[in-house]
Formats: sequence, structure tokens, C-alpha cells
Amino acid sequence: MTSDYTTPDTTNARFVVGVDVGTGSARAGVFDLDGRMLATAKHDITLYRESGSIVEQSSTEIWGAVCHAVKDAIAQADVSPERIVGIGFDATCSLVVLGQGGKPLPVGPSEEAERDIIVWMDHRAVEQAERINAAGHDILKYVGGKISPEMETPKLLWLLEKRPAVFGDAWQFFDLTDFLTWRSTGDLARSTCTVTCKWTYLAHEHRWDGTYFRSVGLGVLADEDFSRIGQKVVEPGTPLGAGLTQEAAAQLGLRAGTPVAAGVIDAHAGGIGTVGAEGEPAACLAYVFGTSSCTMTTTREPKFVPGVWGPYFSAMVPNAWLNEGGQSVAGAAIERLLALHPATAEARSRSEEAGQSLPAMLANLAMQASDTLSDVVKLAQGVHVVPEFLGNRAPFADPHARAVIAGLGMETDLDSLVSLYIAGICSIGYGLRQIVETQASAGAPIERVMISGGAGRHDLVRQLLADAVGKPVLAARAEEPVLLGAAILGAVAGGQFDDVQTAMGDMSQVSKIYEPHRDVRALHDARFSAFTRLQAVAREIR
Repeated sequence: MTSDYTTPDTTNARFVVGVDVGTGSARAGVFDLDGRMLATAKHDITLYRESGSIVEQSSTEIWGAVCHAVKDAIAQADVSPERIVGIGFDATCSLVVLGQGGKPLPVGPSEEAERDIIVWMDHRAVEQAERINAAGHDILKYVGGKISPEMETPKLLWLLEKRPAVFGDAWQFFDLTDFLTWRSTGDLARSTCTVTCKWTYLAHEHRWDGTYFRSVGLGVLADEDFSRIGQKVVEPGTPLGAGLTQEAAAQLGLRAGTPVAAGVIDAHAGGIGTVGAEGEPAACLAYVFGTSSCTMTTTREPKFVPGVWGPYFSAMVPNAWLNEGGQSVAGAAIERLLALHPATAEARSRSEEAGQSLPAMLANLAMQASDTLSDVVKLAQGVHVVPEFLGNRAPFADPHARAVIAGLGMETDLDSLVSLYIAGICSIGYGLRQIVETQASAGAPIERVMISGGAGRHDLVRQLLADAVGKPVLAARAEEPVLLGAAILGAVAGGQFDDVQTAMGDMSQVSKIYEPHRDVRALHDARFSAFTRLQAVAREIR
């Protein structure tokens, strides 16, 4: 996809590339140094599912998809590789397992070596996570008190216990972002973002805690001096190696030696691409609303929030502390919710004929039936949803939580599908409100929400979130803020800015503000009360 931005006709113009590997695709974008996107391209990737909450991918396929996307984006932007001064990567926090020479190793019962990634949403390690939490090591206070099965040490423990030969044969265990930078440069350095947020690295002390690994049964990694999970850890935006290797450059269609930045997790790239627009990240919560949702709040001093991950040092904004929350499914929860309704099949066909996604069509129908965006909440008509189809990531850190739907009748028409959709979007907002209020009670209040992510692009969704949370929701100018966040890191690595904070301020701007509407505050307060009561009853029943 090419943007409507016109490239200046000068050979001196400089550009950067951002690469984002999400759950379903690899995307690349070309940006100028003002943060304006020239072009973007994507290439789909395969998701393999098995019983037992197993979800896997292929690092070989993902690297190929990245190369396709970068080449396509550069061709569409009509920019010569010599004018690309840096490249940055972000990706999901998935675990890549490679043998000697970078050979893929099979991580699951399929025994297919190409399936060498345990995807972030894979919950095979719930038992291991519960045992780690029961041990109660002091390091858990830096993950909100409980480690998640989405994180890497429970998954590593699962591998050691269930597939010891694969664990033993592994040469390197990478977070997916760090795999991409290694594949690009040959540099084994890890990002403080990935290893601090998902691997228990203590960035504020510049060290791994060997006592933690030994206490949970992963002492072998400590005995090896952490050579397989990262002995060199650097901040996002740090230039790696000598830039792109000859091989990687040829595959990406770029110039060998092009600076490559230490990357970040995809949600954190969305934070980098948005919160700098407001000038003061500490007052702002970055909210990435995609397949999952992620909240990121920066503070000057560490804030320990029960059920919210962190505090993490220099994990997103260098030299600032980060608290991270969100839910394991958000956009995916809405898709799952809609799939339960009898009118969905017909509605989906109608949306495809109109060239729209089903959620976008339902949002448009809801707007047509209401006087204002804020009035749309009234269409929910007593339907209430707790959208925890894959557990509660924050603030309860409860992987066993499941969804609740209350107030359904016998209706099977399109109007009732719209009502269910609106109730679902509001429920996403109430989950966000719960996190915001929990953080505020622990000394980390926020004033506004900066939104990014594909599921949060519609005006109606943004207004409903503002009304549900009771905070202004701000949208960045960038149509692809996650890609922009990766590109910002590339610009820093390429020496175009002195630091990440400066680049964030120069390359990101606010385009629109959605203020919470007073007239629906009482209604949302009542619905939020219903949300928390249903959530509590579900826990009690379980």
C-alpha cells in the first residue's frame, strides 16, 4: 500500500525502514525523518495450532516474509537503497529455538523442525508458570507478582521437562525480535525490552539473577553464564554489529552495512510511535489494541502494581520505568464473540461484498442508528460481556479466567449482532479502565491514552473507549504507529537523532483527540459495575 505522501525530489532525502512481525503477518514501512510514511507492504505468515494450547510458527518463514515485505515497501516508495539510513524491527514476544548454525529445532509434538517458535499466545506452560509463582522468588515483584505462561522462562522450563533433547541441542533461545536482528547482523545482542519484559533480566542492575533460574529448575542456563539467552544486552535503538550483513542485505533489497537497531516487542513499538507525540510520556498510557491489547505506562521511579507487569527499566523509553498490562485477546476476543452469533455468517458475507471488515461494518451500522458516537453505548441494551476468552493478563494475572456473556435473548437478527458488538467493545474499555484504576491506586496515574493497533482505528471504537475509561483517547498522525516505532529506532541507530526520546518527539504527532462525554458517564459507570461483578462471580464459580 502506497501512502498519499509525495517524496521530495532530491537525492539528499533520507529514509528509514520499520519492520513489524505480528501474529499473522510481517509488515514493512518506509518513513521520512519527519515520521511520514511513503509506503507499506505486508506478507502473511502461518500460525500452527495443536491441542493443549499449543501455537507455533516458523522462523524461516517469518524471515522470508520480512524480506518480501521490505522489498515490496521499498519498491512502492520508489526509494533507492542508498537513501535508507537505518532499519528497526519489532515482533511479538515469541520464543525462537535454534540449533548449531542457526538450524531450526522442533518445539512441539509435530516434530517438524521448521516449527521452531512457541508463539506468545501459546499457553502450554501454565503448569510451569504456576510452579514458578508458587516458589515466590523475589524477582516476581518485577512482573506484578506473578509470572505469565506467555513469558519465556515458563516456556523454557516446559521445553526442558517435555523436550529435553531439543533443549539440550539448542544453540540459542531468542525472543523473536532478537532473532530478527541477529539474522540481519549476526550480532547476538539482546534488547533490554525483550529480556527485561519477558525473560526476567534486571535491566536496572544490568544482570540476570542466577538464583531465580536455579530456584525454578533452569539452573543450567545460569551455569552456562546465560550464553544461550543473552550475555550482551543493549537498549532499543542501539546500532548492532556492522549493520546488515551481505547476505541479509541481498535478501532484503538493501545496502550492506545499513545500520540495524536493537528492537522492541511489537506493542512497545506502538508505544514508541505514539507517546512521544504528547511530549511527556509519563502522563500518557500507550494502548495498543490489536489481536491482543497492551498497555504501557512510563514513570520516573519504579512503581510496583499488583497484577501489572513491571516495573521494567529502559524497556521502552530509555532510562524510564515501564509498567505493562493488557489482555491476551482483545481484537481476537471481539472476533470470537461475534462468531458465536447466528447472524454472523450472513453479516460477514455482506461486509465482504462492501469491502469492509465485519467489525467496521457493525461500527458503521451502530453509528447510523445513533445520534452521536457516545450514544452508541445505548445499543448494547442490557447485554454485558467479560471478554476473557484466554484468561486475564491484568490486573489479576489469571490465565484460567474465561469469558462471560450476560443478557442474551432469542434474537437472531443483525440488530442484535450490532448490540453484541457494542457490548464487546465497551467491555474492552472496562478492562482498560480496570488497569488504569489499579495503576493509579499504586501511584502510577495517567491523564490520557494514546491509541494504536488495527482493532482501534475506527472513530467509534476510540470514542467508546474514551467514554468507558473516562480519559481522553488520542490518535497519532501516523496511520501505522507500530511500524513508525520500529522506524524511529532505525533512525536512532542510523545516527539521525541523538536518542530515542528526541526521535519520538520529532517523528510522532497527534492527529485527533476523543474526549469522554459527560452525558453517558453514569451509564458507563453502571456497566463497569456490572462488568466487575460478573468477573468476580465467574472467579467465585470457578
